[in-house]
Amino acid sequence: MEYRPNRKIVLEDGQEYYGYSFGSEAEKILELVFNTSMVGYQEILSDPSYTDQAVVMTYPLVGNYGMAADDYETETPTIGALIVRQYTEEPSSFRAEKSLGEVMEQYGIVGISNVDTRKLTRSIRDHGSRIALLTSADAPLEASLQKLSEFTLPTDSVPRVSCREPWEAGQGNNGLRVVAIDCGIKLNIVRSLVKRGCRVTIVPWDTSADAIRSLQPDGIFISNGPGDPQDVPETIGSIRSLLGFRPIFGICLGHQILSLAYGAQTYKLKFGHRGGNHPVKDLDTGRIEITSQNHSYAVDEKSMEKTPLVVTHRNLLDETVEGMRCERDRVFSVQYHPESSPGPQDSTHLFDRFIRLMEGGRNHA
Repeated sequence: MEYRPNRKIVLEDGQEYYGYSFGSEAEKILELVFNTSMVGYQEILSDPSYTDQAVVMTYPLVGNYGMAADDYETETPTIGALIVRQYTEEPSSFRAEKSLGEVMEQYGIVGISNVDTRKLTRSIRDHGSRIALLTSADAPLEASLQKLSEFTLPTDSVPRVSCREPWEAGQGNNGLRVVAIDCGIKLNIVRSLVKRGCRVTIVPWDTSADAIRSLQPDGIFISNGPGDPQDVPETIGSIRSLLGFRPIFGICLGHQILSLAYGAQTYKLKFGHRGGNHPVKDLDTGRIEITSQNHSYAVDEKSMEKTPLVVTHRNLLDETVEGMRCERDRVFSVQYHPESSPGPQDSTHLFDRFIRLMEGGRNHA
């Protein structure tokens, strides 16, 4: 019996890629990006930074170890879609509680398998991230292109993924309290701080500077998240008012928000950085770390010249800014993910650095 593809991906230039459905069969228009990680599809699926995006997995086999409750990065995944070469419906791991397809169907996440992901990835690499329509295989091309021409990417992704009310994690065994601004925070960031003895109060993205001060934190953390950092002026304004108040640590979107708070600028990369194998150089030590990354935007290095920010880390693939600091305000940030799970774990020491800054501030006070 011959099986015919029942789903397709339509690009703005008229290219069509056919495949088979798994997960949700909803029709969606999403930003098309690719990820080069060989493992960690559950963490990718549940990373809020992928909101409104369809992720092409360059590693050909996805779904083989299923989904485990302990590995989620958020309780409610908001990724738009996964596009894969080969999907495995029956996982072979003792930790698996559900299949990948079952979870995707539960949360309305579209899946398309048997796609030529090499060709599609090359298209994204050559022409940049673009919007794409994920629809049925028999959808007319002309009507699909019309839908794409009328679509604009949402600008409210951070409010949609942030918590609505503050919540607490950890007992504070080291006596340190961290306020973490949730722009789409990954749970492994919270786990990383709690593991080091912190009591963490996670607050919504638009929490005011006065409200954060009233919590009397020892340090402030700004999380990762989806979209353009310039879409969250409320967060930028709060951070600008908090500079110099307590040590601040930012990751990914938090790194970009910090740069904007100081008056620097950000710009959109051609196709972004997404994967678990990006080499980054620490300019202070000369050490090369292999990092996990997931971002579309970067900090404009030239725009930092009129700020007190100093570049501390650089991406060795394209020379983009991967880290910065302001010693005067006890502020530092990185564009990559030191909390990355399943790895690499070269950069977990940055959490220890944050702890030391908070302890130093408390001792100084």
